[in-house]
Amino acid sequence: MRNPAPKEWKDDEWSQGYIADYKPFSFVDGEGVRCSLYVSGCLFQCPGCYNRAAQSFSYGHPYTQSLENQILSDLSKEYVQGLSLLGGEPFLNTSIILPLVSRMREMFGDKKDIWCWTGYTFEELLVETSDKLQLLAEMDVVVDGRFRLEEKDLGLAFRGSRNQRIINVPASLEKGRVILMGAFHSSPESV
Repeated sequence: MRNPAPKEWKDDEWSQGYIADYKPFSFVDGEGVRCSLYVSGCLFQCPGCYNRAAQSFSYGHPYTQSLENQILSDLSKEYVQGLSLLGGEPFLNTSIILPLVSRMREMFGDKKDIWCWTGYTFEELLVETSDKLQLLAEMDVVVDGRFRLEEKDLGLAFRGSRNQRIINVPASLEKGRVILMGAFHSSPESV
């Protein structure tokens, strides 16, 4: 697995508009009841990846307007806390996710939260393409970093390896440094 140079991997060059899966009313992909969208395609190719099939950009089926409407309908349920974006790599599928997130924010404002899992680190995203920065700005929580098999820890909440961080995105963008979601880390809240 190699580190990409800034702005090297672009949605318009890689995304094929496919999703691996959509799971409404999930309890495992973040806090509360969630609607989880698994996009297809990832270039990080982390050894030991739990969703290896979704590394292919053509895995699964095409994302459709009908599915987007269903996701928004499912999100409208009072008991649903928010949307979870997983993959594959969400930040290589901004052409799918940005319109969904934009409609979600129009409909629900900040009443529903958005969690995203990415192989990029927060710091890498800050020097990325404008579409990735736009998507990052819409997130409430990002679980960042490549999965590292040598740091695998099944006892961690919402992450697979110890290097990955659960980040409060609005606070981090406001402060100009990573602010961790304290409830999920035994280390200090900022790094």
